[in-house]
Amino acid sequence: MALLDWISDAGGPVVEGQGVILRTPRASDHEAWAALRQESYAYLQPWEPTWPEDDLTRAAYRRRLSIYQRELDAGNAWPFFIFVDHGRTLVGAITLSNVRRGVAETGTIGYWIASRFAGQGLATAAVRAISDYAFTELKLHRVEASCVPHNAASRRVLEKAGFELEGRARAYLKINGAWADHLLFGRVNDGTGRAG
Repeated sequence: MALLDWISDAGGPVVEGQGVILRTPRASDHEAWAALRQESYAYLQPWEPTWPEDDLTRAAYRRRLSIYQRELDAGNAWPFFIFVDHGRTLVGAITLSNVRRGVAETGTIGYWIASRFAGQGLATAAVRAISDYAFTELKLHRVEASCVPHNAASRRVLEKAGFELEGRARAYLKINGAWADHLLFGRVNDGTGRAG
C-alpha cells in the first residue's frame, strides 16, 4: 500500500487547540473512525449527506485517504481528525476545504463530533483551532461554514468560535437525501491571525 504510506507515519500537520489535537487521518485510524461513525449514525444522519452503502468499509476508507492526499498535495483542503486525551481518543473530524487563493483567500470548514462527545465544547475548540491555522499558517483572509437552520448545536459552535451569520442559501446542499437551506457564517482574519 505505497499509496497510503504518507498517512501511516507521523507526517502531516498537527494543530493544537484548547483541549483538542487535530492531525491528518492515517490508515491505522480506520477501525476507531468506523466504530465512531457507526455508533453515531442516527445522531449524524440528519445533518450529513446520505452515506454510501460501503462508507465504513476499509476499501472506502482507503479511497477517502487517497482523496485527502490529492487535496492536500494540491493545497485545496486540509482534512483532520479531532483527538482528545493527548491524541489518544478520536472524537470527530474537521476539514478546511474549497480553499480558494488569489482575490478570495478563503476556505470552507465542515466538522462532525460523535454523539457521545457532543456538548463538551470539542467542536468549538476544533473550529477555533482550524480557523487559527487557516489564518496564521495558510494566510487565508476568510473562513466560511454553514449549517441547516434547525441545527441549533452547530449554530452555537460557529457563533462561539467567532463566526457571524451572513445569510441564508436556499437548497444549498443535499443533506440526508434532500436539498436543504443553510445558514451561512463567516469569519474574517482581524489582523491578529487568531480566530474566535
